[in-house]
Amino acid sequence: MCGRYAQARNQHELQLAFDFPEADETAAPADGAADPRARPPLEELAPDYNVAPGKNVYTVLGTPPGEAAADGGGYRGPRTLGTMRWGLVPSWAKDPNVGYKMINARSETVAEKPAYRSAFARRRCLIPADVYYEWQLLPEDRPGEAEAGTSPVTDSGHQRRKAKSRKQPYAVGYADGSPLAFAGLFERRRDPESQGDDPAAWLWSCTIVTTQAAPELSAIHERMPVVVPPQLWEVWLDPASGPDELHHALSATPAGDFSVTPVSTAVNSVRNNGPELLRPAEAPGLPGAESATLF
Repeated sequence: MCGRYAQARNQHELQLAFDFPEADETAAPADGAADPRARPPLEELAPDYNVAPGKNVYTVLGTPPGEAAADGGGYRGPRTLGTMRWGLVPSWAKDPNVGYKMINARSETVAEKPAYRSAFARRRCLIPADVYYEWQLLPEDRPGEAEAGTSPVTDSGHQRRKAKSRKQPYAVGYADGSPLAFAGLFERRRDPESQGDDPAAWLWSCTIVTTQAAPELSAIHERMPVVVPPQLWEVWLDPASGPDELHHALSATPAGDFSVTPVSTAVNSVRNNGPELLRPAEAPGLPGAESATLF
């Protein structure tokens, strides 16, 4: 799963990293005539070293289908930056709080599940991050041993094992510091009680697609977020990509390029935030991992 991550890059840094035009080339018209359904809003977000569900996050989108057809240039890959709330809220949802239960979509079922299949087919985005956090379990009755974290969806004993273990967090990211690009899906929902054409009536929300952990990461947790490598960004964002291309992108996370660093348990609380959360820390029960990356 993916329930927490860090993202400290500003808009300009993301624009350079994802190689799309300067903001003023793709911004909404100054007269405010833009259709609020066409693009998500873009607000300046402060560096966040403990991004949690429910927060507004940066998302990278491709060229809208209508624009690609209009200019004759076809699809052009990463094109715009927007902000959305983390936790998918389908357009038909009665309660927007359902998003807190939909922060992740499983790659194995994303094409079939009613809550995700429409977004998977038509509304895909990339969600940038510096690192993501994952927690390994340290059983209290077996000092010096560690177990991979699990998901309550696949492990009936998840809550019991979690209650009898301490949690050791790790920060996972590219060894060279490049931004991760999570495979994301997005939706837009109009508040049924809103009046007129108020842009604030539209809630843009997103979810991160997850998959079975790669062998390099399976000792920490059984799941991981799908990270789309740069050569497949265009495939993931292109509205014309077919199922085979999309499933290829879902299976291409370059885990061999990642570094995994034990960090302080301070990250366990969403109240803590700051670059100090990324400092290497000792990993109990893992000889040789103290204050260093695991691989």
